[in-house]
Formats: sequence, structure tokens, C-alpha cells
Amino acid sequence: MVMSDETAVSGSVQADGTEEESSELKAVLDEIARRFQVSFHPLQYDDVTFQVLDVANMTQYLDRLLATKAIKNPLKDLPLWAKIWPGSFVLETYLRKKAATQGRNLLELGCGCGVLSLLASRLGFASITASDVEDEALLFARANVLKNHLEHLIHVQHVDVTRPGKNPYLDSELDIIVASEILYLDDLHTPLLNFLDRHLAQDGQAVFCTDMARRKPHFAKKAAKRFKVQELYLPGAFTDKEGALQRRLYSLLIVQK
Repeated sequence: MVMSDETAVSGSVQADGTEEESSELKAVLDEIARRFQVSFHPLQYDDVTFQVLDVANMTQYLDRLLATKAIKNPLKDLPLWAKIWPGSFVLETYLRKKAATQGRNLLELGCGCGVLSLLASRLGFASITASDVEDEALLFARANVLKNHLEHLIHVQHVDVTRPGKNPYLDSELDIIVASEILYLDDLHTPLLNFLDRHLAQDGQAVFCTDMARRKPHFAKKAAKRFKVQELYLPGAFTDKEGALQRRLYSLLIVQK
């Protein structure tokens, strides 16, 4: 995974010079530009290059949050949605090599800026839903979907597993549900399992990817009381934006009805 600098978009958002932005994408970028200075960067993965929105003024944004005392709980209030989590690439590898994806539907929970859904667009899914509870995350995910011309396949939607009555348009028979780095919130575990009960198809599976440093064994034990549970361990090696090689070991928790 390699990212490099490219298209700048800030203030009154402008096109990158290589193609005319759609009116819908312009509207989304204009909304984002009210709070962030952003730019599209090429994300190269295997033989495919995606354009992914990156925040140029994150330090200033964090300083503003601190100055206004907006960070009450760092795990919930920090803009973790803006980070490209390496676990997304581990999950894509699992889906590509181990899961039956052709013609099936996929829901990504806690999608952040939507990178995993972008990667999964190559795997033959009939439909993909990229979801989050944060409005900023949904804006960034929507921008990335539109920039990569994947709006015919990837739908961006607010989904909150803790509020079942607030997800009226969500399919109750989902083939595959995936999430990267969401199990760190202990109070999410029971609502998440209830969500799987409601929405996971009988032959479907949910796959949760977690860095081993943040692994939550008690979630697996709780899930095993209601579902079939399997855990795999996969290595990941990624090149960050500074060119440094990052190596991690990941837990993949696979939950099936």
C-alpha cells in the first residue's frame, strides 16, 4: 500500500486538472472544505490506483478540538475515521482469498473514509454499503466513492448498531459484514452481536479485523455463546506515507450463524 501527494483541494474546491468533477462530488467537497483542507492522493494497491481524500490541516483541526475542550473521550471524539487503517488491507486479502464474494452483498461497519469498500469493489460483490456513525466519515467516504466513479456499486449510509430502529433501509439478510478496528469499544460488543442476529444472513459471515495489540478475547467468548466463531491470525506489511515499512499481526474473528 503506497500513497503519494497529488491533487490539492481546499477553500473553494477545484478540479484536479485531469477531469471535470461531477456536480455531486463538488457539493460534497464544498461541504468538507468548510472544516478541512483536503487533497486527493493516489492509493496504489496491487495493480489498481484509487484516489483517496486526505486531510492536510489535521494538526490545526486537533488543536481546535483541544482548545474548545471537545475531546471528552479520545476513543470516541478523536477523528479516527480520517486514518487509513492497515487492517482494511488485511480484510481485503481475506475476502479475496477465503470468502465467496461473487454476486453477494457486503456491509462495512465503521468505514471511516471508505478504503476497504473501495478495495472490495474489485471482488465481484453485487452491492456494497459503506457505513459509519460519524457525519464527517460519511462525507469523506462519499467523496472517495464519487471520485473513483463507484457510486453504482458502493452506497454510503449512516448505520448505528446501537440504535436498531434508526437503520430502516438496511437489508435484513446481509451476506458479509466486515469491520476493521471497532472492537476496542467494549460497550459496543452486545449491541453489535444483536445487530448480527438481526441482519446477518443464515449462511453469511461477519469478519472483524483487529491489530493484535488491541485484540479483545472477551468479545470472541461472548460471540461464541450465540454464533459459530473462528479466529485467524494474519500478518500485514505496509508502507506508510513516509516510506517506512510497518509490520503488524492481525486477528481476524469470523462469526457465522
